[in-house]
Parts: sequence; C-alpha cells; structure tokens
Amino acid sequence: MKTTLDLPDDLFRDVKLRAVAQGRTLRDVVADFLRQGLGQTLAGASPGALPVASSRVELGAGGLPYIRCHPQTNVSPLSLQDLLALEQQALFHF
Repeated sequence: MKTTLDLPDDLFRDVKLRAVAQGRTLRDVVADFLRQGLGQTLAGASPGALPVASSRVELGAGGLPYIRCHPQTNVSPLSLQDLLALEQQALFHF
C-alpha cells in the first residue's frame, strides 16, 4: 500500500543513509523499523528466532548480538570507550 509521510529532514536522511549502507530499499528499511516499533518480527523472521548457524551474527550470553570474524582475521577486543568513540566517529562522518 502506498502512503505519504511527512518526516523531519534529519530523520529521513538517517533512514536513507542506513538503507544505502545496507544495500536495501528505503521501503524495506522503513517497514522493518515499523515492525520493530509495533513489536512484530522482521520480514521473514519468526519471533525469537536465532541467527542461522552459517550466519556470522550470534547472540551472546546476555542476549546481545555479536559478529564472528573469519578465523584468520587479526582482531583484538575493544573497550567500551573505544566502541563509543567509533560510534561517534561513524555518526559524524555521514
């Protein structure tokens, strides 16, 4: 169904940037946000579904998702401060 929404410019820009970054359509990203806001599942997912075994995304003990790296990847743990700094960098580079 088609509809028209009057969104604040900054909100529209953020959603559009996310859609581009994820290689998805604006329509799909907005639909997923609305489903999440209504407490529904994302398209194609069942309620409480865990990521598939072949996925690089897993749920940690606290229920938060994390991304598994390739075994050959040179990585080191980041502190909360480092993660927050990276988040701030990413937010201000868009």
